[in-house]
Amino acid sequence: MGIFKAYDIRGVVPTELDTDMARKIGHAFARLLKAKRLLVGRDMRTHGPEITNAVIDGMRDAGADVVSIGLASTPMTYFAIGSQDVDGGLCVTASHNTGEYNGMKLCSRGAKPISYANGIGDIERICQEPYPGDSGQRGSLTELDLLEAYGAHVLAFADLQGSMKLALDASNGMAGHTLPVILPGLQNVTTDSLFMEPDGTFPNHEANPLKEENLDPVRELVRERGAQLGVCFDGDADRCCFVDETGATVPADLMTALLARDFLSRNGGAPVVYDLRSSWVVKQVISEAGGRPIRDRVGHSFIKGTMRQEGAIFAGELSGHFYFKDNFVCDSGVIAMVSALNLLSRPENKDRTFSDLVQDLRRYHSTGEINFRVADKEAAIADLRERYSQGRQDELDGITVEFGALGDDSWWWFNVRQSNTEPLLRLNLEASSAELCGLKRAELCALLGQPE
Repeated sequence: MGIFKAYDIRGVVPTELDTDMARKIGHAFARLLKAKRLLVGRDMRTHGPEITNAVIDGMRDAGADVVSIGLASTPMTYFAIGSQDVDGGLCVTASHNTGEYNGMKLCSRGAKPISYANGIGDIERICQEPYPGDSGQRGSLTELDLLEAYGAHVLAFADLQGSMKLALDASNGMAGHTLPVILPGLQNVTTDSLFMEPDGTFPNHEANPLKEENLDPVRELVRERGAQLGVCFDGDADRCCFVDETGATVPADLMTALLARDFLSRNGGAPVVYDLRSSWVVKQVISEAGGRPIRDRVGHSFIKGTMRQEGAIFAGELSGHFYFKDNFVCDSGVIAMVSALNLLSRPENKDRTFSDLVQDLRRYHSTGEINFRVADKEAAIADLRERYSQGRQDELDGITVEFGALGDDSWWWFNVRQSNTEPLLRLNLEASSAELCGLKRAELCALLGQPE
């Protein structure tokens, strides 16, 4: 796969993404949006300054004025694009990828996402042409410090009603840049933190909290300090994963259900969006809380588009992305953390631990996401479609097949879909019992091959 992905641009520096390509991308982006004014932020990667400067040069060569906000998490960049009078913007980041990678996440006016389908593909095509150079009306460059304003925006989500102890791991990513202006405003929250120094070499662990081993440091900190909740962020801080007071992982789909229930207690009847890999409990909880559950394709551009179309107040993905209507319909790991603290602090939860709050959501047994490197992915999905033709099938994203009735001992389902970011097939499977889950997992693995 090239650097132009389904949801962003990402590649190894300098072999796949260098300053010449970054300059082309900046120029193409400005032309795509017919932009007069664009905004740019960047993460802490070692090659971030040179890639960012090249992107800005390209934008200015195309005639666009540029507002540079400097170091910024992806959610802070979304906030900046949404709150400033700009035609769009981007964050120079490679999210959770290791230090040799860099890339860009792009938005149009109002922080609306640009994906391959609505712009990145066009940028790729334009970048194959010779660089057009200065348009003759080179744009200006302005620097703007929005860190304090972003902190105030996040703190507007806080509704804390009691004292709490929090443990967090910034993964040497951009959460370590934004949290210092946010944490002091979280009244009565005592915080112990790890790896807060932004460092693009990621010296302590990979900045991907979906990998269980990367949660081990925050688990240990939770137990050592007696924290009520632990949070670990990814590299650009648009995602986070949670552990309870025992150090046990709380999967992101269960966090979606938990937070949706809390949002719906104050917004009855509102739509909530969730991705199709999520546990069936998410749909159940949204319905039980009086909301309208909307199942969607995987990926932030789809989720955000559906939220805007349906007027949804909240959304969550199994990958740890949590989206908020009042956050310019964008994802934010830090706002997800604040929302979890709000929930834990409510008077009705005064004597309940986080594991208590999650316990009733652990109704079914799931495999989590399992990856397979398959040569012919389309053929593999076609084979599954035929083999499991007796089940209830849909093809919203890949293939989903369900057997039995929810609540019965024989109930189970699976989804297999092509990754939008890697050459992989991804399997998610859930069943009524651990035994059936293990049996069906082995059955699917025998068909798809050795898991990655």
